[in-house]
Amino acid sequence: MKKLMSILVVLLLSVAVAACAGGNDNTSNNDSSGTEGEKITVKHQLGETPVKKNPQKVVVFDFGTLDTLDKLGVNVTGVPQASTVPSYLSKFAGEPYVNVGSLQEPDFETIFGLKPDLIIISGRQSAMYEDLTEIAPTIFMGVDNANYMESFQSNVKTLGEIFGKEEAAEAELTKVADSVTALHDKMSTSEENGLIILVTGGKISAYGPGSRFGIIHDEFGVKPVDDTIVAETHGMSISYEYIVEKNPDYLFVVDRDAVVGDAAATSAASVLDNELIRGTKAYKNDNIIYLDPQYWYLSGGGIVSVSEMLQAIEAGVQ
Repeated sequence: MKKLMSILVVLLLSVAVAACAGGNDNTSNNDSSGTEGEKITVKHQLGETPVKKNPQKVVVFDFGTLDTLDKLGVNVTGVPQASTVPSYLSKFAGEPYVNVGSLQEPDFETIFGLKPDLIIISGRQSAMYEDLTEIAPTIFMGVDNANYMESFQSNVKTLGEIFGKEEAAEAELTKVADSVTALHDKMSTSEENGLIILVTGGKISAYGPGSRFGIIHDEFGVKPVDDTIVAETHGMSISYEYIVEKNPDYLFVVDRDAVVGDAAATSAASVLDNELIRGTKAYKNDNIIYLDPQYWYLSGGGIVSVSEMLQAIEAGVQ
């Protein structure tokens, strides 16, 4: 907090920074039809926050939320461009959008200079919530992996209410919900099972129900080949032998290095190209499904990303 207060004092005395903040005009595309000064109270994981309806200057640190706002036609002002921005959201990776730091390290000086009406965060910024609330109303919009669809729907509805996009939000949610129900009904009657893995730096981690990728089991209905996998952020470290032992019908693969790792890193496909994996049912039946990490790793929880995730599983299990 002392660091933040020092920044605020310096900025208040800085004519240059104030002038820069006043020069940003990327704030006028949101619906301003609501009553001036009207507020709603947003209940979220980190507290309750009064939020002005139709805020004009919005800083977004969660790519799933950015995905949803873009789909609903809502403009934003600041994005963490120092982090890898998903390719399908590449228009936010430069001007006129302001770079507000990275997912792990927000640029407090720049954010303060923008004088935002609203800041939206998720898990990686949760430890900085109190500091960010000193600058502007801040809400947490991450998804709850243990209740993925429920929290996703709640987040989209909340954003719709804040920005006056309730009808559009409901329409998008209905489409997603109908597709999820159809896929779940199909997979719940199937005896086939699956294993979700993430590959990075040549190492493999497994994810089960309730994990960051657990939507495959919990919502889409694919039976887990191992229901004892602990839901941890970085997954459960496993070996090739583990995969052979479990012998899943489907192997769902997220290649982390394809979006945030060393460009020279070995691809997940190369890591899994060995005799042990070639002996599994998933390999023999051409059921190793490589999931696009742009949606699965960088931006889950958005209208577009959840739709794309759903379509990937639908296509993979046909």
